[in-house]
Amino acid sequence: MSISEFLRTGLVCTVAIGALGVAAESAHALDQSVIGNPNEKQRDPWAAFRLGFSAYQSGQKEQAVEAYRYAADNGQIGARWKLARMYAEGDGVAQNDYQAFRFFQEIASQDVEPGSREQNYVADALVALSGYVRTGIPGTPIHADPQTAQDYLRTAANLGNPSAQFELGKMFLQGDAGGKASVQLAGNWLQLAAEKGHTGAQALLGNLLFQSGRAVRGLAMMTAALERAEKGDKPWIRGMQEEAFALAQESDRRTAIALAQDIIAKGH
Repeated sequence: MSISEFLRTGLVCTVAIGALGVAAESAHALDQSVIGNPNEKQRDPWAAFRLGFSAYQSGQKEQAVEAYRYAADNGQIGARWKLARMYAEGDGVAQNDYQAFRFFQEIASQDVEPGSREQNYVADALVALSGYVRTGIPGTPIHADPQTAQDYLRTAANLGNPSAQFELGKMFLQGDAGGKASVQLAGNWLQLAAEKGHTGAQALLGNLLFQSGRAVRGLAMMTAALERAEKGDKPWIRGMQEEAFALAQESDRRTAIALAQDIIAKGH
């Protein structure tokens, strides 16, 4: 079953989403105000996407949004993904979760080639949709639906998205993935995400190893993950790592620290 066929079954959408509500600038307006040069291939969505990226990088986000909208309206999936992110984060536009949801839903409904760059956009959109559907968006037709959120994640995880694999691993650890807790299934998903460099997955996998008796390897993985984690993930990883560190024997601590430094140096 293709990704779009899966979405059309209704497993991953709880409400009927209408056409995207963001009004795109007209092609003429874009040609004149963004592309400017009448000799350029003004109707090439990829060229418009590149212009949007250039404008965004230079801090001209209003022009970037205009170019991205033009590219998105003409089928450029990367532009639609960028707009979704901007609305989700309030980056250059007013923050609007419902508008971001609708962009992500449009991306996830696309037919894409397996293994293509576009597949990565679809998988990322599914992860974002899962987050919105898990809790709902107040004041909108999007209501909390944990089962649909899991369906989104499973689809994204099967497409190889490490964030989805990490989230599924956590669900199986906690027993809320539609069944009983399973350390084995959790470990399988975390391993896949960890191999792709997901530091949260590396930390949780290290903790599983530590608890299973592989103290040195587990503590080393948690220590390396803590060093490489993004700021928002450091607190929970640090708490887990420090708890394990306090329980470990002194000789295991020293060996684990040395191994962690080796992991960091080698990048895996």
